Amino acid sequence: MSITATGDLDAAAAPALRACLWAVAEGHSVVVIDLHGVPFMDTAGLLLLLDVHRRAECLGLRVLVVGWQRQPQELMAEVARIPGPGSATGERYGLASFRRLVEQRARARRGEAAGVPPLG
Repeated sequence: MSITATGDLDAAAAPALRACLWAVAEGHSVVVIDLHGVPFMDTAGLLLLLDVHRRAECLGLRVLVVGWQRQPQELMAEVARIPGPGSATGERYGLASFRRLVEQRARARRGEAAGVPPLG
């Protein structure tokens, strides 16, 4: 099954993306999330993508995220603190430990933007 995202991936995209995940038909073992049509993603969108990814895996689905555009990939690299342009964040995204790291840093960054002091 394939989920194709278009437009900005931010908090406003949450209902549509979650509805797609819940509509996954039985019998599918792989979900491909296609980001070719996503020119912009903020930390809320990154956290949403991580949440959808985790929920799909809880349903026993293998998840592939493809089509990373420049800005979303740069945001992921910045949040993950991976230096250099064009870093392979898309390839690393499939690793559970990398997703947890990115999620922790994205939550901290989002809290900082809202004026919430970081934990620890």
